[in-house]
Amino acid sequence: MVEGGPIDVLTGDWLAELTMLILAGNQLKGRPGYAPTFLTQLEQVLGRCQERGIKIVSNAGGLDPAGCAQAVADLATRLGIHGLRIAHVTGDDVRELAGEGAVTANAYLGGRPIAAALAAGADVVVTGRVTDAALVTGPGMWRHGWGPGDLDALAGSVVAGHVIECGCQATGGNYAFFEEVPDLADCGFPIAELRPDGSSVITKHPGTGGLVSVGTVTAQLLYEIASPRYLGPDVTARFDTIRLTQIGPNRVLVTGVTGEPPPETLKVAVNRLGGYRNTMTLVLTGLDLAAKARLAEKAIWARVPKESFEQAHVDLTPLDAETALLRITVMDPDRKRAGRAFSAAVVETGLASYPGLYGLTPPGDATAYGVYTPSTIARDKVHVQVWLDGREIPVPPDDPPRPLQRPTAHASGLPYGTHVGPWTTAGLPFPADVTEETVPLGRIAGARSGDKGGDANLGVWVRSPEQYTWLSDYLTVERLRELLPEVRDRPIERFVLPNLLALNFVVYGLLGQGVAASPRLDPQAKALGERLRAVRVPLPSL
Repeated sequence: MVEGGPIDVLTGDWLAELTMLILAGNQLKGRPGYAPTFLTQLEQVLGRCQERGIKIVSNAGGLDPAGCAQAVADLATRLGIHGLRIAHVTGDDVRELAGEGAVTANAYLGGRPIAAALAAGADVVVTGRVTDAALVTGPGMWRHGWGPGDLDALAGSVVAGHVIECGCQATGGNYAFFEEVPDLADCGFPIAELRPDGSSVITKHPGTGGLVSVGTVTAQLLYEIASPRYLGPDVTARFDTIRLTQIGPNRVLVTGVTGEPPPETLKVAVNRLGGYRNTMTLVLTGLDLAAKARLAEKAIWARVPKESFEQAHVDLTPLDAETALLRITVMDPDRKRAGRAFSAAVVETGLASYPGLYGLTPPGDATAYGVYTPSTIARDKVHVQVWLDGREIPVPPDDPPRPLQRPTAHASGLPYGTHVGPWTTAGLPFPADVTEETVPLGRIAGARSGDKGGDANLGVWVRSPEQYTWLSDYLTVERLRELLPEVRDRPIERFVLPNLLALNFVVYGLLGQGVAASPRLDPQAKALGERLRAVRVPLPSL
């Protein structure tokens, strides 16, 4: 990013809900509570960033922003870099208010403290838990002078931040139509050219692989969202007002984003220790796979009763007509109960179970797992501080406008208009071989799925208004339950985004108590969208 072309601010997103728990574990072992890989990458570019006036903004401070800032200063000294001004942001850690048993509790801060640090002359800004989009919103506030009342501009910057926060996912990585992406193995990272009105152009450096298209940007916009009202500490961004326009090769214009006042509280991510878990996976091969799975379970529970564990989860995952995986996970507050006694018992069935039995892992001990709980906190309970060169600098008061009701941004059912320019540089507007026959949904629809704590989100989009009319009528909540058996018994909410020719589903409770505690083979629901795309449906001739 530094050497491939001109940029003003280099951002880096290091944090996720699970990351905070991992960093807490590192601290207990005497390791840093920040992301050491940030320093590894910084060593390669810190000198050139200073020479070229490139600001660096990252949330790699994790649970110890001050320690991370000091490590950056030590790195600069070791590299012979002088005059580097380093700021860090604190105040997100609210463990003392989270109640007993909280391992981590961090409020999601916004972009204003980042903007204050940059305005005071910081070259490097290290934060703890801020929203992913704040890494873009903060520099936007600094460069363009946005105040709390500039809601539409702030909302546009949040959208830009959401697009680029996951790196190559905006430039063709993990893209449903990956065969349309050139040179994906050398994929370039995304750039947001942020304008004074909050609109932006998403692009990448020339000469890099990947693709920036309406499709790749849409896919990332649908990643890990719920309602089209995207709540944040600086603004509520209306994702149902976003307009995407292909204005050139690898250049997508993002306009029209409407902003509303943010909520009066801040989101808090709380992690607690949940107990201990152990997983064993057996391979089933050949005939009668379901019967073999039943026999394996019966043999295992005869040695270690299922009822002796607080939780026991069994998943049978077919790989093809002749192979399946039987994954058994036990969870319990007692480490010994969930430990080798369980995994050894599974191995001990090897000579008294189904034919062809073998496992993927040897018996092992139980490991601790955490439980993620989303919460909220009043803004005035969070004391944000910004430190530059060891001195505290003032942060403008965070007094956002009170929530107001605005009219719905679109009429239900019809998109704002057609997309301008090609959907990708390679794809046709609509596959020529789609007929009324039953074919995979993925022939016309892309999907992107992910986790929101214990819930999963599943975004689905198509390439033309005609396809969207069909999709919005066909893919109801009940239809989704028919197509994906794993979501059949879960509460599901559907949101329409006609402006993106998309639908978004939130499947509540699919991931249990979050990724750290999920016993699923796919604990973050990353593959849920591709599962849906493979399901055969009757498609009309459009």
